[in-house]
Amino acid sequence: MSKNKDYSALASEIIAGVGGAENINKVIHCISRLRFYLKDEKKAQTEKITALDGVAGALYNAGLGQYQVVIGPAVTDVYDEVIAQLGEGFADEDATESAVAETGAAAQKAERPTNLWGWITKAFQVLIGTITGSMIPIIGLLAASGILKGFLTLFTFNLNLIDTKSTTYIIINAMGDSAFYFLPILVGFSAAKQLRSDPIVVGAIAGVLVHPTIAALWAAPTKGMATFLGIPMNAEFFGLPIHIPQYTYSIFPIIFAAWLARPVGNWLKKVLPLSLRSILQPLFTLFIVASAVLVIMGPVISLISSALAAGINMLVTANEAVAGLVIGGLYQVLVIFGLHWMVVPIVSNDIAMTGHSVLNALINFTMIAQGTGALAVWAKTKRADIKGLSLAGALSGYAGVTEPAMYGINLKYGHVFWMSNIGGAVGGFIAGLLKVDMFGFTGSLIGFPSFFSKTNPNNIWTFVIASAATIIVSFICVYFWGFSDADLDKVKSAQKKNVFKDATNK
Repeated sequence: MSKNKDYSALASEIIAGVGGAENINKVIHCISRLRFYLKDEKKAQTEKITALDGVAGALYNAGLGQYQVVIGPAVTDVYDEVIAQLGEGFADEDATESAVAETGAAAQKAERPTNLWGWITKAFQVLIGTITGSMIPIIGLLAASGILKGFLTLFTFNLNLIDTKSTTYIIINAMGDSAFYFLPILVGFSAAKQLRSDPIVVGAIAGVLVHPTIAALWAAPTKGMATFLGIPMNAEFFGLPIHIPQYTYSIFPIIFAAWLARPVGNWLKKVLPLSLRSILQPLFTLFIVASAVLVIMGPVISLISSALAAGINMLVTANEAVAGLVIGGLYQVLVIFGLHWMVVPIVSNDIAMTGHSVLNALINFTMIAQGTGALAVWAKTKRADIKGLSLAGALSGYAGVTEPAMYGINLKYGHVFWMSNIGGAVGGFIAGLLKVDMFGFTGSLIGFPSFFSKTNPNNIWTFVIASAATIIVSFICVYFWGFSDADLDKVKSAQKKNVFKDATNK
């Protein structure tokens, strides 16, 4: 059933089939079924409901006290229409979230892998699903912010219409940067709802990570500090030396926090006395989980990121063409897990010391590739909602902000992300082969002024050629092999395959 289909008639017929509004106490839904709590289940006309176009079956679950109408992937659309006709008083959001989580878990359990590779693949799919699911509610905001940042860059650095020292620039920059700077808070709240931990507590934990004093520890000079495997120990926690990385703009640490907060919170709920639970449970959850992120996740991510950054830098020095191929194809994978932050100081140091950065030039084509992947989806899909989201992601990607494209479209549907990376690898290889260089920070298409060189007039043409190759290859790969509208339903039903076989759907 199409997302754009009008479900009002079906909703009316289902309501009438279960005995009318006067026979309904409340209605919830899981990942495939409407679940009615009826005053008298005998009034439900099962044969009539089952015969409806858009209904796959109907039954009364005595164990749960629910009359269940099997809809399939369009269940949320039908549910919304049912509630619109009945009124908000018939809805129960908490019960619905619980039902969705339980049936999703049951479907995943029924599809257990049978070998090690299967478990690895499933774990990666669950991780990516959690990341994209946590990002989806804020993708529109990120896309809007990315486009705003792109326009600000255009009017400031390209057209010189706004002075970077003016308060106008400061205010608009804050508007564009706010969603990204406080991204851990937004993602933390969203991830907590998805992972069924306390959104307010997880939001507070994210606030710790982006607190100005914590951010200042990362930004402070590290010269003379003790190091561990090249990582400066810029803080200590109860005497234990730790490294505080940059948590603003990151998502993986707070998703880990949202995951950990649930078992910690549940355990505290069991052991704490009821009279003190409302205060001590959030207190201890905040302290334990925030400490785990700062002491464990931060240093681990920094160590991995540092090793990868060193390897990337060596590769660029050894062979620029091969480096472009590898970076163009895989760099955005590092972005997903927040492992790219140790690359940023290398780029900053290059520009500060020499005025240019080959590494930043090669990274540039990965942004163009992800934006183009979203653009190909926009060109191919017939779904209005996906068209809007993918076009916004493409524009944001071309403005140098890839998160809306990656989390809103490319990672979620089909093989868009990897097909886009093929274009990034091709563009990076061509750019490296032609010895591209970059003389600024701003990347992607909007950063083209950073490729003008006083000593090498051909550098801008290298950028144009490599960018064109990136766009053409990414677009073709995604359009023909990376995406179809059928993928939209696959995403919705990926965790529903065995649900219909369970008659009780417990």
